[in-house]
This record gives sequence, C-alpha cells and structure tokens, in this order.
Amino acid sequence: MRAVTSSMVAKFVFFPPNPPSYTVAVDESIGKMRITDVSERENADVLKLATKRGTKIVAVYMKNPVAASTVLYSHGNAADLDQMYELFSELSIHLRVNLMGYDYSGYGQSTGKPSEQNTYADIKVAYRCLEET
Repeated sequence: MRAVTSSMVAKFVFFPPNPPSYTVAVDESIGKMRITDVSERENADVLKLATKRGTKIVAVYMKNPVAASTVLYSHGNAADLDQMYELFSELSIHLRVNLMGYDYSGYGQSTGKPSEQNTYADIKVAYRCLEET
C-alpha cells in the first residue's frame, strides 16, 4: 500500500520540466561533459553521479579561484540545471564561493523517477562528491 500512496503523492509533488530544457554532450576536443545551449565556462564542470538507488544525476560544479567555501545548492521544483546555470555562475562570482548544483532523479537529464527517497539519495551523492573530491 505504501508504494501506491508514495507514487500517487509523487504525481502531486514533483514537477520536472517536460521535456528537459537541456542535454549533456561530451566535448571531444577536451573530453569534458557540458550542458548544451548554455555559454561554456572554463570554471564549470558537469558531472554524472551514481546514487545508491541506481539513478545517475547530473550536477554542475562552478569553481571560484578566490573561494574559501562551497555551497551545495538544491534548486526548487519545476526547474532543471539549464534554467539554473546562469544563476549558479552569478552566485559563485558574487558570493565568492564554489557552487555545486544538481538535478534530482527524473529532472533534466538525470535518470530515474522523482520520489522522496530518490531525492534523499540525490543530495547524499552530491554531498559525498564534494567531501571526496
């Protein structure tokens, strides 16, 4: 019964942009992933992170050479990385921080379906990436 209730709730809670507003491509000349349709930035790394629930989420890490701290940014509902990319860049610059933002499972080019449990797994893998890298 819980699985049925959980999937019904998910339909009313999660609103991923449909279709996703971006794609991820590999720039063959440098071997790095990038988000298409946004201005490419030297200080931005696009990552795919595997969660413990078997999904792969897309994250972007904005490096700021003068940063003393890092912000892990969980964007709001009904958005994805393409819509947040310029804001992430501006926040990184103006707040003088490194910034990592990520898409939840089922948002943007992240695999899986949006759910409460997947959301917890998503933030855990993003946070772990920051700790370990």
